Amino acid sequence: MQKKLLFLLLFLIVQITTAQQNILSEQAEISVLTIGPGASLNDAFGHSAFRIKDPIKGTDLVFNYGVYDFNTPNFYLKFAQGKLNYLIGVNYFEDFFEAYISQNRSIKEQVLNLSASEKQTLFNYLLNNYKPENRAYLYEFFYDNCATKLKDVANISLKNNIDFNKPKDFKDQTFRTLIQNNLNKNSWGSFGIDIALGSVIDRKARTEDHMFLPENIYKFFEVATIKNSNKPLVKESNVLFKKMDEPAPTQFLTSPLFVFGVLGFIILFITYNDYKKQKQSVWLDFSLFTITGLIGILILLLWFATDHTGTHQNYNLLWAFALNILVIGQLFKQKTSSWFVKYLKLLVILLCLLTLHWFMGVQVFAIGLIPFLIALFIRYIYLIKYFGNRQ
Repeated sequence: MQKKLLFLLLFLIVQITTAQQNILSEQAEISVLTIGPGASLNDAFGHSAFRIKDPIKGTDLVFNYGVYDFNTPNFYLKFAQGKLNYLIGVNYFEDFFEAYISQNRSIKEQVLNLSASEKQTLFNYLLNNYKPENRAYLYEFFYDNCATKLKDVANISLKNNIDFNKPKDFKDQTFRTLIQNNLNKNSWGSFGIDIALGSVIDRKARTEDHMFLPENIYKFFEVATIKNSNKPLVKESNVLFKKMDEPAPTQFLTSPLFVFGVLGFIILFITYNDYKKQKQSVWLDFSLFTITGLIGILILLLWFATDHTGTHQNYNLLWAFALNILVIGQLFKQKTSSWFVKYLKLLVILLCLLTLHWFMGVQVFAIGLIPFLIALFIRYIYLIKYFGNRQ
């Protein structure tokens, strides 16, 4: 009996001590940390986190919603399907700070203008969110990521009493423009995004939706006010670390525009030789129909077989036509079916529609594709004439 009472007493002491540690003092501050872009595509859009600093309790923690578990079963498949759970993580501020300094990434801090009860509410929410049963959330790049979580948690702590005013010189932009502002448009990362993501990201984002990017969290928080009191949400802003200037590497010779420019030139050169000799380079057409068909199938899978919202209504299908896979056999026949010339004319019309979609702003396509699409158009025109003469 005495052992049970002693165990119960120790348990109560631990619980009380833990509860006291989680109560912030009057000197505690909660701030938003904004991390600048890194060198890789994964880091190109920056990062956001909450900092909880309490000098009385000796607490200096960073909570961020950008953690994922590589040990998740079928990790890469779930990532591709848009079904990968991200986690909230906690670090000591010193470790967090040193990690990003070592990557030469800027760190800005905005101290939030919260009352003691609001700070405690926000801190309690983060602690509850960090429990194993609550840590995971379904990541969505535009609407539920490391940046939008900060906006949502801040709103919860202030009972949705935040007015997110428009920053100075703010202009509504499309989701694609907001992404590309953080990338070199002639980079492979930008190229992949422009092929994988559809026309749904070419519509203008709502004002608040701009905050899917960490830098925009910083800009919107900077001018946000608390309703009824007109009190600024941020009472102090500091630059904790400024990125050191580094020379930008020159990578044009490996860029998409150069690579596809060379590829386009090769296609045009072979097409010219075929025209002079009135022949067909079957291996070239087999390669073009196979590649465009397979890319088309991949685009269709991203559209219909995943939970990614940004991959819908992708008009890259106008050049990466999935049905090309099914007609490859016609390329090897001495005399093709009569419908095949009509099919080739359809491919030319689709490329014209792609151009129209681009000019009208329905969807913006990768600039690296331009020389390849021109060469593909001319190749199709030649094949229409070549197979038309053989019928």
